[in-house]
Amino acid sequence: MIAFGVRVLTILILHTYKFRTSESNFGFGWEMGRIAESLALGEGFSNPFHGTTGPTAWEPPLTPFLIAGVFKLFGIYSRLSAFVLLAINSAWSSLTCIPIFLIARRCFGERVAVGSAWTWAFMPYVIYWCTKWVWETSLSALLIATIFWLVINMEERDGWEPWIQFGLLWGIAALNSPVLLSFLPASGLYAWYRRWKLGKRSLGGVVVASLLFFSCITPWLVRNDRVFGRPVFLRSNFGAELRMGNGPGANGTWMFLLHPTQNKLQLERYHAMGELAYVEARKQEALAWIKSHPQEFLTVTLKKFVYYWYSVPKAYDKPWIAPLKEALFFFTSVMAFWGLARALRKHKPYAWLFLWLILFYPAVYYLVFPHARYRHPIDPEITILAVFLINEAERRPRVPQS
Repeated sequence: MIAFGVRVLTILILHTYKFRTSESNFGFGWEMGRIAESLALGEGFSNPFHGTTGPTAWEPPLTPFLIAGVFKLFGIYSRLSAFVLLAINSAWSSLTCIPIFLIARRCFGERVAVGSAWTWAFMPYVIYWCTKWVWETSLSALLIATIFWLVINMEERDGWEPWIQFGLLWGIAALNSPVLLSFLPASGLYAWYRRWKLGKRSLGGVVVASLLFFSCITPWLVRNDRVFGRPVFLRSNFGAELRMGNGPGANGTWMFLLHPTQNKLQLERYHAMGELAYVEARKQEALAWIKSHPQEFLTVTLKKFVYYWYSVPKAYDKPWIAPLKEALFFFTSVMAFWGLARALRKHKPYAWLFLWLILFYPAVYYLVFPHARYRHPIDPEITILAVFLINEAERRPRVPQS
């Protein structure tokens, strides 16, 4: 409740609900806001950019439908809708304190649990995403943390309930942000392995969880197949994202001037070709460049790895702000890696699950392009590892001086 109060006060005091009205309010939710507007106007899941461009699967469905519901109740792109949506984001962020506490207590003890939850409640970087961005970011962080907590408890729970929860949570996560699925195989195999070591059967549970997962995503897959005339798995834009991170002039950051919202020629091309043909063409451009410039691709990929964990440089930041932001961002990454290494070395419970999450989740962003927002879904686990490291340093016995 304190975390939620801090976030709502931030929204009110800093007036973050007052989004810029330029480009017909595009900064209010960006592509998701545009799709939500179309839904609220009865035009279907469509038009992710400027103007009428037709049906889309550019974004996953969950958050656009949530935004559309708020638009229907409180007005399209209204300030009241903005406040409500940021408050909902703040609720997701505040609720994340609960799985953070439970994970940390089970893995590292009560002291780390308390420190991690309070750190999450008051960390300005965490508060920023839920009070400034109408997007799926804060809900993604809550979902991954909740799934992580469920996985580390499945070895002790019998019956169908944990597997039902596992399947449903992953179904919701997939509809919220498909990139979260990169952690699905590791989490499922880890739960199975821990149960297998205790002599518990899991095959039936795996089948139930799988059925529930596919039951959640199948309606959206059917919709995509009917709309586009061919299968589209959850969202369609990977090829375009790949091109915006790889090609002539690539430097490890997002080449945003290639985006249809920033480039009139690309928008016209998208409109003329249709979404799937456009995305496929962009993907082929990226793959052709990768094949013909393998060394440059490796160099750019390494830069993306560094930027993901160090922070992406921003030319429009004030000279004194950019180094400070990058240093704070990088500091938390270093603390997390150091804490993870110590947890593995000391054989702390479930340390390997932290490793699999940090190893697999960011991998797709090394291929496309990094953004500070892309780390946020795993920031709960990063926070726990950093607080664990601090706690270990405080507990280190001091050598008495003679």
